[in-house]
Amino acid sequence: MSVTKRRLHQAAAVAIAAFTALSVTAGCNKSNNPPAGSKPAKLCVDTFGQFGYDDLVKQYQTQTGIQIELRKTQQLGDYRNKLVRFLATRKGACDVAALEQGIISEMKLSPNNWVDLSKYVPASLGNNYLKWKWEEGKAADGFLMGLPTDTGSLAMCYRRDLFEAAGIDPDRDKVSASWPTWEKFIEVGKTYTNKTHKGFFDSIAGISNAVLFQGSAGDLFYDKDDNLYKPGAEQKPENLIAASNPTVKKAWDTAVAVLNAGISAKTQTWSPAWSAGFKNGAFAVTACPAWMLGIVRDNSGAEHKGAWDVAAVPGGSGNWGGSWLGVPAQTKYPEEAAKLAMFLTNGASQVAAFKKSGPLPTETSALQDPAFTGYTDAYFNNAPTGKIFGESVKNIQPVHLGPKHAAVKERAFEGGLNALQAGQLSEQAAWQQFLNDVPVQGAF
Repeated sequence: MSVTKRRLHQAAAVAIAAFTALSVTAGCNKSNNPPAGSKPAKLCVDTFGQFGYDDLVKQYQTQTGIQIELRKTQQLGDYRNKLVRFLATRKGACDVAALEQGIISEMKLSPNNWVDLSKYVPASLGNNYLKWKWEEGKAADGFLMGLPTDTGSLAMCYRRDLFEAAGIDPDRDKVSASWPTWEKFIEVGKTYTNKTHKGFFDSIAGISNAVLFQGSAGDLFYDKDDNLYKPGAEQKPENLIAASNPTVKKAWDTAVAVLNAGISAKTQTWSPAWSAGFKNGAFAVTACPAWMLGIVRDNSGAEHKGAWDVAAVPGGSGNWGGSWLGVPAQTKYPEEAAKLAMFLTNGASQVAAFKKSGPLPTETSALQDPAFTGYTDAYFNNAPTGKIFGESVKNIQPVHLGPKHAAVKERAFEGGLNALQAGQLSEQAAWQQFLNDVPVQGAF
């Protein structure tokens, strides 16, 4: 191990040790905790993006008499930073907190910051969910960190009105048939851009994410043992797992092909320009994992109801995103918080959340519920979103992410692509920057 790598690992180890020690020390202080079994007057739920819980928490309040505060952070990166701060200081976290797939992978390094939900939920509860989703909610030794919420089955959202203006038939079946592959997708994009002189797709980072999670079950930036480098190899950029992973390379190359074809709107995902682009027509297509439906709706506004539609994703199904609900150890009411998490993740609640904002159910009865399978979304031109997303669930296979996946993907992988899209780096230099940043962002 190089001196630089050794220092990175040492620094990460010290940070994690301090984080854990702080948690244990604070967790031992029970003086302010209410008596066991007492009922809270209020519970709080932390989420990001759109989970579709607005009506559900009101329902829970009516049923239990417990006031529920729903705190929403729009951007995932902002949410993660706040959650880490809450856990490190042992104050500020809600009684229930959403854990996105990258966040839960990282949080498994210090599960003592969370309540082991297996102490409060029925032993048979896991039988109600997609097996792989339930298992991914566990840390070492079966520690149940989170109850499954949704998964991010992939589709594509597109503007029917903008397609029509460009002379492209907006019928969703014809649109799906027009782009069975990413190569065909680029051809459709060229037709659109040549006609309108506007960007077709929102961001090449969005393309890379879609392709990245279309890979077969396996690894991305880490191997199955959470190594960043090939075991036994010298720690050089070319020996990184990511450097030779065909799924990673395909995601990068496809994003570059979209950029080189001149069909990217060159917005940066989650930026103000990106949010505004849904409404002002800066782009006509965006990758749409199921949870993105609510974000598209919110960014586009009521005036664009019916203008958006949903088509199949090029290249086959995939799974981008998905979350769990966990209970931070700092809560004074772990049992009641666990009950609230169970309510928000049960089958009926998952169907209601899907109809509200699009998060795709992972509870098996919800996936078979006619209220889900037969659901059509009026905002998206009555697209049969239950059928579109529900059928793709069958083909989802879990991908091993590794403990610092989110940091590697967002800061190293997407960072390189964003620099390329902005014209700051050449393709070769952007790829090299990505590889150089992997060990910095991925050390733990």
